[in-house]
Parts: sequence; structure tokens; C-alpha cells
Amino acid sequence: MIRRALFLSAMLATASAPALANLDLAKKHSCTACHAVDKKLVGPAYQEVAKKYAGQKDADKNLAASIKKGGAGKWGPVPMPAQAQVPDADIATLAKWILAGAK
Repeated sequence: MIRRALFLSAMLATASAPALANLDLAKKHSCTACHAVDKKLVGPAYQEVAKKYAGQKDADKNLAASIKKGGAGKWGPVPMPAQAQVPDADIATLAKWILAGAK
């Protein structure tokens, strides 16, 4: 019984850890220099990106490709520089986190 309670406590304690870890990942790769969770900086807010991609087939793969390759014209005149130096696994994690509303 005590083991089960400890296990459940540990699971609840780590339930919000991925969101924090992904914000930390965004900071690590300097994404937050241009993007914020809930407001436009140089680039769109992560929550706006999530809204734009909502309901799209393969949204996570398409967003990951946009992060990796960069692009222009989707969000205004400022281009998104390619992030080829960011590992694919980190890009996939960031894309999923962003699409979930960066929560």
C-alpha cells in the first residue's frame, strides 16, 4: 500500500515535468529569443502556432520540418531561420509541446 502511494505521488509530481522540461529545451536552443508561450515577440506565440496547426494531418511532422528548414511568409515578413543544428529528437519534442499549447 505504501509503495503504491509513493508510486502515485511520484507520477503526479512528474506529470507537469515534461512541460517545464520542454520550455527548458526551447530556452536551451534559444527559441525563446524570438518566441514566447502566449505573446508575439519576433515570431508568433507558441499558442498561436498551435492554433494554426490545429486539426491538420501530420501537424507534428510539418511543424518539425518548418523548425528544421526555416521558412518565410507564414507569419509575416520576418523569416524563421533554419534550425539545422538542433537534434531531430529535440525538434520533435518541441513540435509536440508547441502543438499541445506549450503547456
